[in-house]
Amino acid sequence: MSYLKKQEVALGEKLGYSLGDVAANLVFQMMMVFQLKFYTDVFGLEGTIAGSVFLIACIFGAFIDPFIGILSDRTNTKWGKYRPWILWTALPFSVFYVLAYHNPGIEDKGLVAVYATVSYILLIIMYACSSIPYSSLGGVMTSNIKERTSINAIRFIAVSIAQFVVQGLTLPLVNKFGGEEGNMQQGWTMTIALFAVVAFIFLLITFFSTKERIQPPPTQESSLKRDFLDTVSDIPWRSLFVLVLFIFITISMWGASMNYYFQYNIDQKSMFDFLGMVGLADAHHEKEGFWFTFLQSFNLIAYKPSDAYSIGFSLFNMLGAVIQMLGIIFLSEFLANRYGKKQTFIVCLSLTALFTAMFYLPSPVDISFIFGLCFFKSLAYAPTVPLMWAMMGDVADHVEYTSHRRATGLCFSSISFALKMGLGLGGALAGTILSCFGYVSGLNGVQTETAKEGIRLVSSIVPAILFCVGVIALLLYPISKTYNENMQVELSARRRKLDVK
Repeated sequence: MSYLKKQEVALGEKLGYSLGDVAANLVFQMMMVFQLKFYTDVFGLEGTIAGSVFLIACIFGAFIDPFIGILSDRTNTKWGKYRPWILWTALPFSVFYVLAYHNPGIEDKGLVAVYATVSYILLIIMYACSSIPYSSLGGVMTSNIKERTSINAIRFIAVSIAQFVVQGLTLPLVNKFGGEEGNMQQGWTMTIALFAVVAFIFLLITFFSTKERIQPPPTQESSLKRDFLDTVSDIPWRSLFVLVLFIFITISMWGASMNYYFQYNIDQKSMFDFLGMVGLADAHHEKEGFWFTFLQSFNLIAYKPSDAYSIGFSLFNMLGAVIQMLGIIFLSEFLANRYGKKQTFIVCLSLTALFTAMFYLPSPVDISFIFGLCFFKSLAYAPTVPLMWAMMGDVADHVEYTSHRRATGLCFSSISFALKMGLGLGGALAGTILSCFGYVSGLNGVQTETAKEGIRLVSSIVPAILFCVGVIALLLYPISKTYNENMQVELSARRRKLDVK
């Protein structure tokens, strides 16, 4: 069997691998879209405090990531270095997911903040223990450029499905499980428990269906200092670190703020009219639309005007997820193979920044405009989603290429450090800006015009500017399509010579 043949990955293995990121995104999408609003409107925390909880937990998790990467790089079992971590963490990952969204009966707001911080830190730790080895596994399944792009394309199609489910069905499920009395805490606990069970099953499937094929050079001596210096001194790693940091500051901020945007900056009657469901003037005689009928058929929604916000926001997120999935399927591999990851990323991220900024423009009744922007923003961003993770594998290869040493776990975990920092900073920044503009926490609270202006800014202009910082980082990223192809030829020759399986 030739060396290149050994690097091929079967479709079943790619699909099994992708389910691990579905499990991760049942948590991650919740963090991005609902965590901040859950803290303010369910736990009842003030915006700045909620943002601080978000930031503290994510910073703590960010510093855990490199530690997990180092440990996984030095793990040696019959299953490999990274796969066993997915097995070991599947159950605690699911348990801590539930605890982070469940108040066990604490009423004092100070103690609620403490509980929220501790439970979220525990979830972040388990997320790191699972996601860092999982991401590293993707870097050692193959060194074939096209196979690596294919693995990540399938992976992020699956992620888009998870995004569709979490962002689209969370609020209807919470309403359903909350019962007629509207017990939001009960609704959230049962919804998260459902997602947690699915995550546990999917992580087990990932463990049993995947294989590690790339190993460090057999002559490589273990040296944490050298691994660290080789990684952080690598120019592509530095560029990718900045890119990931600012992308996740941005998507964390935008994801959290759009929840507020739909509740307070959109006219709910116009939303009902746009969806063709129920007019606020006469909730019992207007016609029902497809989406309303779909949710009602699964008993996920009641027949009342107050559902305008939750249905509209769910449909908005589902539209974004579907367009993103189609963009990944039809554009990501095609554009990356033709123009290279770097050039594709630059153009698509620039367009994403433009469409994000345009969310400042619609009036509360311009529902069609808002959904149109969702379409174009999602389509522009879609090709970048798998490319970022494929580029992490390229950076790990580049460190090996220049230093003759490989530390896949450290490379992925150090980039994940930037991801967690970005996630925490984005949530904290969103909460702080909202508080500065006078946002008052409390479910269905009435906000001032100043607070609504803050919501508009944090949903449009501010994240667009931060996306542009990511574009600048990409301009400094040196691994072009031709450079990557030449690098892989050299690395393949070295591995054949050393008989690395």
